[in-house]
Amino acid sequence: MARGKVLAICQSGGEFVIGRDGSMSYSGGEAHAVEVTSDMKLNDFKAEISCMFNCRADTFIIKYFLPSNRKTLITISNDKDLQRMVDFSASSNTTDVYILKKVEHRTSRSVVADSGTPADAPAATLVTVDDTKRRKLCHTGWENMLNSVGQVFDGPKAFRDALHKYAIANSFTYKFIKNDGVRVTAECSAENCPWRVHASKSPAKQEFTIKKMNNIHTCRREIGKGHRLASQRWVASVIKEKLREAPNYKPREIANDLNREYGLNMKYAQAWRGKFVAKKELRNPHEEARNQLPWYCERIMETNPGSVATLQTTEDLKCHIFVSFHASLSGFEHGCRPLLFLDGICLKANKHWKLLVATAVDGESNFFPVSFSVAESETFEQWHWFLLQLKSALTMSRTVTFVSNKQNGLENAVARVFEDSYHAYCVHQLTEDFNQQVDNSLTQESKNTVLDAFQRSIYACKAEEFNECIETIKVESKGLAEWVLSTKPEFWSNAFFKGLRYGQYSSKSVETFNSWISPKYEPSVMQMIDIIRCKMMELMYTRRKSLESWSEVLTPSAKQRVEEEMTKAQGLNVICTSSSVFEVHDHLINVVNMETWECTCRRWQVGGLPCAHALAVIEQNHGFVYDYTSKYFTTEFFRLTYSLSINPIPDAGKPACSDIVDLAASCPPRIRRMVGRPKLKPADPRITIKRAVRCGKCQGYGHNKQTCKAPF
Repeated sequence: MARGKVLAICQSGGEFVIGRDGSMSYSGGEAHAVEVTSDMKLNDFKAEISCMFNCRADTFIIKYFLPSNRKTLITISNDKDLQRMVDFSASSNTTDVYILKKVEHRTSRSVVADSGTPADAPAATLVTVDDTKRRKLCHTGWENMLNSVGQVFDGPKAFRDALHKYAIANSFTYKFIKNDGVRVTAECSAENCPWRVHASKSPAKQEFTIKKMNNIHTCRREIGKGHRLASQRWVASVIKEKLREAPNYKPREIANDLNREYGLNMKYAQAWRGKFVAKKELRNPHEEARNQLPWYCERIMETNPGSVATLQTTEDLKCHIFVSFHASLSGFEHGCRPLLFLDGICLKANKHWKLLVATAVDGESNFFPVSFSVAESETFEQWHWFLLQLKSALTMSRTVTFVSNKQNGLENAVARVFEDSYHAYCVHQLTEDFNQQVDNSLTQESKNTVLDAFQRSIYACKAEEFNECIETIKVESKGLAEWVLSTKPEFWSNAFFKGLRYGQYSSKSVETFNSWISPKYEPSVMQMIDIIRCKMMELMYTRRKSLESWSEVLTPSAKQRVEEEMTKAQGLNVICTSSSVFEVHDHLINVVNMETWECTCRRWQVGGLPCAHALAVIEQNHGFVYDYTSKYFTTEFFRLTYSLSINPIPDAGKPACSDIVDLAASCPPRIRRMVGRPKLKPADPRITIKRAVRCGKCQGYGHNKQTCKAPF
């Protein structure tokens, strides 16, 4: 092309996007080529563009890039600017020219342009990073979310959401007069303002409809007044889609965009928390688990040899994991009673997952975690898989007694996997079920009577004692007694249960695990497992250290129970019938067999510790109590329970979990100020330096001149 000429590629209808390095690229729209000479007038150039794009010359502006700079757009506003563009682009023979619509400057959302078009109507074609966010944030039509009487909504929730957006867009706050599943009435929170709306469910069509609406405000509505409605959840709903496209969307940018779009003067911390909620909602917990858990399972088995960490992925791409540390398995098999409590736990810290746990009790009757599983739901299939993994993890073959709430077919799952085991019902859950069956027509005294009788029926060791309790219940309520008999007492009463529970009838695992996993943010699956591991590691170390002060053969709690029974044994009459069989007389005659460790009261067999009748025989024969006590109550077995340690798992910087770690670290816990005057924090005595009191009269230390006793 001859010197002084350039081929201008005129583009319109697209948008600019700014890259990370600040350079801009243009996409979309249509393009036409125009030959521009150095002596061409700007009006002639605009006339050709007007014909090409069918628009008026006064509705657009012309911009272009310099050949070596795509970060700054140059505006052509006169003939000299057009000549410079030709001169600058002479070496390349072509140049890109961008036809952009003029943008009206707005002072507030309520300003209307001279042409009658609302000032907040979208007009700009140039899209920067800020404009991209704005386009995503701008929900046009919020000012008209509530129109008039007769407008229909899907339900009360949909109406409340529309009301929320309507109030924010129109810069006012409201309060509910009535708010339930059938009707919603709200009015402007400003005093004496008549604005009011009432919506309710139509009896005929069952539609939620606006029945009354006074759409007149006499209050002074100011920009930013609706900031109290901009909750964390609302902010999250507005920015969620933008955050999905731009994960590095900063809280300060969020606050600025909300201020520009809705006039909300939002604090940095509010935008920060809104982003945190949005990120949490955008997370896919199952995808996170599939990315994180394979690596973590390998690390568990690598750092804790002998441990079991099994991950299973289902056909619908969901997964569940089973974890049992070697220290827990060894402690259960060598030191704990053959008793396992099965619980399904709904975690307060993470609603997406359920925790299935198997726990035991040590010689002090303390909670001892054996294994756990994280699953998306608590079903029969999940429990069956959990029990299969538990059976393969246990190396010693002994008959185990399971205690559970019989939820989700757990009773059948235990019978299938552990065929020779015993299954008992948790008495805590059973007592709650009993309380629900108690008739409200009974007096409080009668309720106390039947509850006490039911409790005694649980711990009754003989059938005669159990039947007496049932008769007591039947006197107050025959139907209640029939319900108790229908709950299969052979699974919960000592009088009929065939297995051994050693005096343990319910578990505290639900409270313990929920207290363990109580962070201020919602943890991922891997974080939950690691929190449990850390707590278990600390628990085993603490209890192992407590052994250093023990000098008795029995554990402290077992020793105390034996001493209490020894007090009852004082004064009992013992008659020897053979070398190993004795009669013990109190208000009844009980037969004690020292070889088989049995007493006709059955408390020795049920609890594992000698009853008062057996202790009377042992004392008369000058025997040792420890020789007739279950080994699970000895200090030696307590030491075996906690002989091994759970090893730490060093952080290897797994990339898959870096986002979640960053999310947790970037959002510190929200601290709410407590009611009342803050308490003074006591000084640390290790670093406090106290100044000695010196008397101003005698110059002595330890007193002042008011208490000085020295002569004047």
